[in-house]
Amino acid sequence: MQKAFEVKNPDFELSPFTGMNREHYIECAKYILERAFKHVDSLETPLSFPIVPGKTYPEPNAPEWRYRSADFEALERSFNLAGPLIHVDPEITINGIKLRDYYSLQIYNAFTPGHPNSLPLPEDLLDSTYQFTCEFGGLFKTMLLMPDTIWSTYTEEQKNEMVECISKWGHHRTTQNNWRIFNVVTLSFLKKHGYEIDDELLKSHLLWIASYHSGNGWYLEQTYNYYTISLFIVYLTIWNRTFGDEFYPEIAETIEQSAQELYKTYVNFFGRDGYVNMWARSITYRTWISGGFPVSFMLKGGSPLDPGMARRLCSGSILQFVTREEFFENDIPSLGYYRHTEYILQNYSCAGSPFIMFIPFIALALPADSPFWTAKENEGFWEKLDNETKVEVLNNPGIVLANHGKTGTSEIIPGKVYYQDPNYSKLAYNTHFPWEDHNPQGGTAMEYSFRSLDPRDVRGDDVNFYLTGHKMQNSSEKNTVFTTSESMLYNGVRKDVIYRQAIMRKPPNNGVGYIIDLAEIIIPGGIIRVDRSRMAFEYELTLGNYGLPHLNGEKAVVNQFEDGNKKVITASIPGRQVALICYNGWDELKSLKHEGRNAEADESTVVYAHKKRTAKNPPMELMISVLLHKMNDTAWSEEELSPIKSFEIMDITPAFSALGANIILNNGKKYEVDFVDVDGYRSC
Repeated sequence: MQKAFEVKNPDFELSPFTGMNREHYIECAKYILERAFKHVDSLETPLSFPIVPGKTYPEPNAPEWRYRSADFEALERSFNLAGPLIHVDPEITINGIKLRDYYSLQIYNAFTPGHPNSLPLPEDLLDSTYQFTCEFGGLFKTMLLMPDTIWSTYTEEQKNEMVECISKWGHHRTTQNNWRIFNVVTLSFLKKHGYEIDDELLKSHLLWIASYHSGNGWYLEQTYNYYTISLFIVYLTIWNRTFGDEFYPEIAETIEQSAQELYKTYVNFFGRDGYVNMWARSITYRTWISGGFPVSFMLKGGSPLDPGMARRLCSGSILQFVTREEFFENDIPSLGYYRHTEYILQNYSCAGSPFIMFIPFIALALPADSPFWTAKENEGFWEKLDNETKVEVLNNPGIVLANHGKTGTSEIIPGKVYYQDPNYSKLAYNTHFPWEDHNPQGGTAMEYSFRSLDPRDVRGDDVNFYLTGHKMQNSSEKNTVFTTSESMLYNGVRKDVIYRQAIMRKPPNNGVGYIIDLAEIIIPGGIIRVDRSRMAFEYELTLGNYGLPHLNGEKAVVNQFEDGNKKVITASIPGRQVALICYNGWDELKSLKHEGRNAEADESTVVYAHKKRTAKNPPMELMISVLLHKMNDTAWSEEELSPIKSFEIMDITPAFSALGANIILNNGKKYEVDFVDVDGYRSC
């Protein structure tokens, strides 16, 4: 078995944490392509990776254009490595094949109508949007930045042959928000090189893009996610410098300002060691958000980031994956996170999709004397955190970021989630505890999991039949399993308490009676939850901590005890531990062994709290709990497992709200949890 990538002859003088310098980036890019090019026999062999069975494309019996799309995606996305390598050394070869000649030929073949490997033109397909548009944007993003790679190798006749295909896809129908960037980049490349385009269409796309800016540097997507960083910031900053500044200076400045705003909190998304967080959709793209590090050095006035910290985090994020042999499947990055993980995938991905994760290698487009390459690695704000936690609140996208000095982990606490999707709707996401898939039997990791015990649901009658007198038959089977929140609402941060709402069933029919009001206090290595259940009818509820993978077949060690007014359960694997402490509102603490739900291992353990309420009209309750994590093997101390000194539950708070609490921590800090007017603060 081939070994995963190793940093040979590490440069610990320049890079004391990762050993990675510019030459190691070149070696890493070559290593990955050498494995990928095992699927290439000669210069004339199209890049085509083995199809991976499952939910990704092309599916069995898919139309031919789907296979062409998958191959083009492999060709384009691997160019995120090949392009920078060609830029550094035009003569570079991989497995005896000169990269520049290979990509020049294969892209020419793809863009030349009539060639056996040519792409279909939009008019040859049903009028819709296609993955081709996305890949055109990716390719011309790289070629705008590094036109010397292959465009300069073509004759004028060859260029003119290809322009028809490029132009038709650049002008073709696109979808909303981030996809417009692909059309913008493609059309801009054509215009920059003297070809005629629809200028009004380009301007229209640009204004649409600018309209999606929501604040804090973030852009509206299906819900807020990494596309803001990887596309709106990375692609558009490249567009600014290579085209926008000259042709659309006002729009370019708008994009520039949003980037400057985003970079104020960009580094807070990464763990101390550079680990990226398994969050949002397109998880299989992993490190594509790390492209923001080198791109920041293309901003006007230079990067707002500490260059030594930027390279340390960028390098750490790459090493997080390429140093793991299980990361590779068929000698290319697997469709998953650390390994093939079916539950995180989307049907728009194919075998070549993960190569977009190598966007950070555009760092090789920076000159060798760039501060990104010459600054000594450092850990920035982490060096001063000690055991404290740094918290950043992004009110506009409704995201709270926590950097735990005690554990070196970073957490994303999302607030504006429109639908039921564990990519987005978990209570928190941690860089070192990748999220687990939902367990329909309850005990789902880092989520509230709800099961209706309402006899009308159990019978399969519509729960609202009493409003009309009409029964509507529903499947009772769907109510035998646990479900997670159908949306997450952000209600702001007041007096250092984060307020959100988990809507377990959506309005208009059932939304008001199925709400969990969330109040969270971030503490070193974890979070205190003071959540108010507003569940109107009979129900069952679980709350899980992060899952622990059973690495090398070794099960997690679970311990449990009660101490005064609290129940405690802990679980540990080598190098990682979790603890769940419950003070109020729960019946019991349990643990479950999960199979096929963890991103790192086939088996995992989740510790969770459980409650069952069978009264026809159950009361509201405050559920007070603490969720902790550790990144070492030291025993939990009494102090760590006793973060709350005392608490007082108030039926009516001083602000005239129902069911709040005063919390005093063991360190003396006092917090007031008050859900006053929480429904009026909703934003999503």
